[in-house]
Amino acid sequence: MTSHNRCATTLAALDALAAQRGLPRGTSVRVHLVDAGSTDGTPDAVRRAHPGAQVTVVGPDVFWGHGMRLASRNSRAAGIHEPTHQLWLGHDVRLAPDALAHLLRASRGFEDTAVVVGAVRHDGVTTHSGRRLRGRALVLVEPTGRPEPCDTYDGRVVLLPWAVRERVGDIDKVFRHGMGDHDHGLRARHAGIAAYVAPRHVGDCPPDPLLRGSREPGIGVREALRRRVSQRELPVRQWWVYCGRHAGVRAPVLMVSPYVVTVARALAASRTSP
Repeated sequence: MTSHNRCATTLAALDALAAQRGLPRGTSVRVHLVDAGSTDGTPDAVRRAHPGAQVTVVGPDVFWGHGMRLASRNSRAAGIHEPTHQLWLGHDVRLAPDALAHLLRASRGFEDTAVVVGAVRHDGVTTHSGRRLRGRALVLVEPTGRPEPCDTYDGRVVLLPWAVRERVGDIDKVFRHGMGDHDHGLRARHAGIAAYVAPRHVGDCPPDPLLRGSREPGIGVREALRRRVSQRELPVRQWWVYCGRHAGVRAPVLMVSPYVVTVARALAASRTSP
């Protein structure tokens, strides 16, 4: 897990994880949290509420992708025993009480050779899940009561059998924040490792805000483009690496299209604003 100034939601996520029931006999869960310089007391609050968690504090310039790599490194360096699985968990996810047992059953149904993704929802709507390629789009996969194949996945709830994690590796270091989860899923697919969405939703997680960053109304073309290429959206080098790996001959077009769309949207908004 990673966190940054989200003390209440991080504690809620860890509380829900600690309250999991129906796990196979002998199962133990070890938490490795990387906190990116929170100023709201998150690290100390987590240590008090969950003294068994390993909390590593880094600087505020460490974003999600880098933080998840550090957390995974810490889990491997713990040296207690080799895990059977690794779970990626978003700080804003509240797992259902039997979510982990459900994910483990799904994993063992594939003899622990596949990635199992937990779909989450909010107010009855699926917000994060596995993804299927549809042209240039990555479409959310809905749970159907049986495992559903997917091409890649959002990083909110992902269960990796340890042998799969060792084969695919961690989120690539080039992706400091976003894209690393989708890249990881596509790399697993290229390596011949299947990924499936678990049969039912495993928890609650709100959607990402719709109007933010480069889409904020009234910010102008220059500011919109500055935000679009920022670390929180689509930094140019990282986006080019992603496109080069996964878009084939379409890579140049896919590379420039989001920046062109951002400029066009901002220009259109400026012409219609009073």
